Order: sequence, then structure tokens, then C-alpha cells
Amino acid sequence: MLSFRTRLFLAFSLLWFLFLGGALYLAGRGVEGALKGHLEATLLKDARTVAEAYQKGRSGALLTTGGVYLHLYAEDGEPLVLTRPDHRLPREALRQAGPEPRAFWARGFLAAVVRTSLGLLVLTAEAAPIEATLAALRRALLEAFFLLFPLGVILVYLTARLATRPLEVAAREIATRSPERLEPVPLTLPKDEFGRMVETVNALLSALKEAKERERAFLAEASHELRTPLTVLLGHLDRLGRNPMDLEALRTARATAERMRRLVEDLLALAQGEAGFRFSPHIVDLKALAEEAAREHGVAFRGEEAEVLGDPDRLLQMLRNLVANGVRAAGKEGVQVRVRREEGHALLEVEDSGPGIPQDLLPHLFQRFARGPGGGTGLGLAIARAIAKAHGGDISVESRPRRTVFRVRLPLLEEE
Repeated sequence: MLSFRTRLFLAFSLLWFLFLGGALYLAGRGVEGALKGHLEATLLKDARTVAEAYQKGRSGALLTTGGVYLHLYAEDGEPLVLTRPDHRLPREALRQAGPEPRAFWARGFLAAVVRTSLGLLVLTAEAAPIEATLAALRRALLEAFFLLFPLGVILVYLTARLATRPLEVAAREIATRSPERLEPVPLTLPKDEFGRMVETVNALLSALKEAKERERAFLAEASHELRTPLTVLLGHLDRLGRNPMDLEALRTARATAERMRRLVEDLLALAQGEAGFRFSPHIVDLKALAEEAAREHGVAFRGEEAEVLGDPDRLLQMLRNLVANGVRAAGKEGVQVRVRREEGHALLEVEDSGPGIPQDLLPHLFQRFARGPGGGTGLGLAIARAIAKAHGGDISVESRPRRTVFRVRLPLLEEE
């Protein structure tokens, strides 16, 4: 398979060949047209002058021009005066004669025919000098082509090599990258196509590196979250092994196992959200769902009807996570859930009067294992954001001491 440099070289060489050949061809045709046009204009002018002289009876006063020959034909095409027998015109050309001179190109000469009262007047001129000049011009142009084409090909090769060198260097650098080596390509290029390509590759490498670091951190955090309850569970199982009637150890072991189950379910829900939830869309009254989540946790609720298109189970899961997060921060009495309509969106607000969220934590609050002051696994808010985005909405937070508000905006169902 041809390399990019070779394809570029061949393409520009072909363009150079076509350009040079076309330019030389047009130059030759231009010179040929100029020479023949000049001869034709001169001969027509002479024919007009001679015809006027013949009409006025001054033919004897004409001065001949070198290389121009005068002929006279009868109306039927028979020659009356034939200065150069080899310059005889066919009858077809003579029939087209008129009061204005007309030019006819024949083999080896040019003729100008004009109709006069004495007959058909014809002036002819040798075309050999023009043909010799054009032959010399064609040889010169051909020599110029064989001289300029190789020089142009060499320049094209050098240009292609110079132009593709940064690309080759970048390709070699990119080829050395691997999942274990995701450093940016160390090239400083102009803001052209190559430069933007390298910037795009560097951005991709940076994103891959960040994703790999997040994956590593996620595995470490998930392992840590599972290791702690497993250690507790194993300890209580050991106690039960020594004393099967230890009900306290049994209750603690069951609670620990339940915590692990919730953690695994949260991890599964988060993984499904990142891969794309599978929804069973329904027309959902967000007020009814929010009221249900508020009633389950025993918190205050007020709102108005707001219909959205979505999966009720996923939306209820999002609401439960937000309300549970507020209850952990401020208790049941300090949480309020509200639903209202605003500019084509359903606005869900979960407000709590807890201690607030540290400002340095706010940018990372919806990331996995990001914990607020209320504790928890650090997965609930990440799941809530994934569900909101999957429904075409978004989620935001505003926090200060004694007032934290989570806002979820979902597109309202369009009314017919």
C-alpha cells in the first residue's frame, strides 16, 4: 500500500504534468494564432486595397509586396491570371467570394478572395515562414517541457517530504503510545491541519489517561467500600461460630450484609446509567412520585402537577436518593420536597437545613464515592445525575450553611 507521502508526491506530479503541458500547449497555440492572425489581417488589408484600386482603374499603380502573389479568376472559376499555379484555389472557395475580402487557408499558403467588376481577385501568401517558425517554437516548447518537468518533480518530492515530515514524526510518536503509556505527543506545530490533529490526539490521550485513573480509583474505592463490611461480617460470623445464640452478632451481620447488598445495587445502577439505562417510558406525574418519596422518608412536601415522559421506577429511585441524602444531612424535620412548573420544565427541589456542603466538594459532588457531611456510600448523587441526564434533564446544587437545595429540571410532556 502506498504511503501518504508517495500518494501526495504522485498527485502533485500529475498536477504539475497537466499544468506544465497545458501551459506550454496554450502558449504554442497562442503564438500560432498570433502569427496566423497577423498574416491573415495583412493579406485581407492588401486584398481590400487592390480591389479598390481595380475598381478605380488604377491597377497599374499597385506596388507589390514581397511574398504576396496576385491572381484573377473569372466568375465561373476559370483562372485568368495565375501568378503561382500551385496557389490555385478550388471552385468551392471561389464561390464564397463577396465584395468584402475573405480569407481561406490551403495547404502551404493563405488566400484572400474578393469580388470585383473585373472578376474574382485573389491574393496569396506563402505559409512556409509561419510553419517554420511554429516548428521551431514547438521544438523549444518540447525542450522546455523535458527540462522543467523533471525539475518540477524534484521540487514536488522535496515539498511532499517537507510537508509530511511533521505527520511522520507524529505517527511515530503515536505508535509508541499504549494503555501503559498515555503521555501527550511532545510536538509543537502551527495551528494547521496537522497541528489540530496532534491536539486532538493529545486530548484523546488525556481523556483516556483520566478515564484509566478514574477506573483505578473506582476499583480502589469499591474494594475499600466492600472490604470494610466484609471484615465486619466475617468477624460477626466468627462470633456466631463460637456462640450460635449470639443474637446481637446475628443482627449486626444481617445489617452489614444488607449494607453490602445496597452498595452492590448502587454500583450496578451506576454502571447501567453510564452504559445507558433501559427505560420503559410512561407519562409520569412527577408530583405523585415526589409525594411518594417524601411520604416514605417522612418529610414535608408541596407541589403542583407536572407530567413528564420517563421511567417511573428510575425517577422514583432518583427522588429517593436525593431525599435520603437530605435526611442524612438534616433529619426528617429539616427536609422539604417541592415540585413546580417553570418555562417548559418540571422543577423538582429537595431542600435541607443541614450544615451545608464544603465549597471544595461542590465541583465533585456528583462523582462516584464523593461523600458529603451526611455520609452514605457516595453513589446516590452520581446515580441521580445519571438518571436525570438519561431523561433529558439536568441536576444542580446550591449550598450554604443551614440551606442546601438540589434542583432537578426535566422537560415537561408537550401538550397537544
